[in-house]
Amino acid sequence: MARRIASSDGGRDQGHGKGSGRGQGAGRGSLQRFGVDDDPLKQRRGARTFSSDASDASDITLSSASGDADQSPRPNVSKREPGKIKARRLAGAAASAREGFVDARKLESEDLVAKALRETAGPLGVASRPKVVDFNARLKERRRANTRMFAARIAIGAAVLAVVFGFIWLLLFSNVFRLDSAKITVTGANEWVGEQRVHDLAAKQAGKSLFLVSGNDVIAQLKAIPGVSDATASKKFPQGLAVTVTAQRPAAMLKTADSLVAVDAKGRVLNSVNGASAEGIPVIEVDNVDQGLRDRAVRQAVKILSALPDQMRQSITKVSAQTQDSITTELNGGDRVIIWGDAAQLELKKAVVDKIINDPTKIGDKHHVDVSAPLRPIIK
Repeated sequence: MARRIASSDGGRDQGHGKGSGRGQGAGRGSLQRFGVDDDPLKQRRGARTFSSDASDASDITLSSASGDADQSPRPNVSKREPGKIKARRLAGAAASAREGFVDARKLESEDLVAKALRETAGPLGVASRPKVVDFNARLKERRRANTRMFAARIAIGAAVLAVVFGFIWLLLFSNVFRLDSAKITVTGANEWVGEQRVHDLAAKQAGKSLFLVSGNDVIAQLKAIPGVSDATASKKFPQGLAVTVTAQRPAAMLKTADSLVAVDAKGRVLNSVNGASAEGIPVIEVDNVDQGLRDRAVRQAVKILSALPDQMRQSITKVSAQTQDSITTELNGGDRVIIWGDAAQLELKKAVVDKIINDPTKIGDKHHVDVSAPLRPIIK
């Protein structure tokens, strides 16, 4: 090895041209042996195609280079073998690519601050607390979160209750829907069923919320008034009430020695009205009004009179009720006398009487009709 290096140096001292020629020839021979041309232009063109066969070329180049290093002296790399150096670099780059080597200079740098901000960013982009590793701190934090959640639920529940109670107060206890007696209207009254009496009865509900006023209770109280056969009550929000009654005329007048009292079909005393006309209302003579209302005969007579048609009622001039099954009415001053008996089978009795007294062939010159047994009437 020493002799080769010395001879190489001696040769270089004796003639640069000759040694240089031998060196260039040796270098050209080595490159040609590996398939690489020493022409720079050709080397640049060949580098592009050389990369495809980088794995094979790298193996051959590296093994050849190592063999030359052991058997021949090291050439002047900087001046004598530029093509070989380039070939070795290209082969090394190809081998690195094949073996998965990554050039650190070509790696993108990572911004650790930006990464930390991304990891700790909250839902709205605001930096939040980083993860707590300590168990005790995490436990305390969880307890605080549970406490906040419990407080939030309590607050929501309290708000809902406040809204519900406020709504109930508005509907039931505030003045917004409170019934005003001045806004109660009454229709259907007559001289026997006074409007003021109906209004006063409905006004007992004044001061209550319309949602608490029971229409059925009002109707029941109105029907309890003597002379009222039917009634309705309609709420007029926010503070009104409309009352409608069906007031009937008296079924009969109870006449005593010094008074005249009107009663309805149920035997209830109607409103006493000064100057009210009693024309067309049957009259029953009694000794005492209170005792007469308790007498079954009088009550049966009132029930029969209330069921008769208005045309016949206006023709009645006298009513007698000696017993409960001997009720008798006189029409047109005694031109016709009808013996009704009691109030049983009243609809059938009315039909029989109407047939007989309106058919001359039936009544003839007779004046009395007894329908106490309606299936076998007696005419005399």
